[in-house]
Amino acid sequence: MQVKSIHDPAFAQYGFVVEGYDWKPLLDKLVEVSEKPADSVIYVAGDAALEALPIAGCIQNRLYGGLPVQIGYCNGHNRQLGCLEYHRGSEAVVAADDVVLLLAPLQKVQNNKIDSSEVEAFHLPAGTAVLIYETALHYAPCTADGGDGFRTIVILPKGTNLEKPAIKEGNSEDKLLWASNKWLMAHPDAPEAANGASVGITGKNITL
Repeated sequence: MQVKSIHDPAFAQYGFVVEGYDWKPLLDKLVEVSEKPADSVIYVAGDAALEALPIAGCIQNRLYGGLPVQIGYCNGHNRQLGCLEYHRGSEAVVAADDVVLLLAPLQKVQNNKIDSSEVEAFHLPAGTAVLIYETALHYAPCTADGGDGFRTIVILPKGTNLEKPAIKEGNSEDKLLWASNKWLMAHPDAPEAANGASVGITGKNITL
């Protein structure tokens, strides 16, 4: 599929490029404290070393307007869509390596299902950050062509992606709740589907 630039007008419905921040201390610390698996993806919701940096307060107060946030990471190697998720609140992604983001509009979900033909791919260059709107479906980044995996900073409202709250389902969206502030739809071929996630992605399991 075509991989567009995050500066392409098509990206505007999903988020925007975050400017005016010095990301280097955060990315340097990420490389220092985290691994980059060659054959899997790891996710840490909040990392104490990252959250202790001076830029953490700047991110919370400027980018999130004072709301509590967590600063973690998603690292490894990935080539497939697998799943799509969304949160209440926007997600910032800061790339230490070139990655491709697979995104789709939440508005295209009907009856907890979306076809993978709605997904678009965007290249996020190393050293660049984007804020992804809560109406943008997304999941783990993909390794860019020629890359050997990736490290990415992931910033979210505090508590996101932690243990799923105990709820009694009262509507169809409740079936998608997979973790705290995480609503998930899986492709039938994804491991998450085998683990009980709601199957909601039809069409091809996109592979880059």
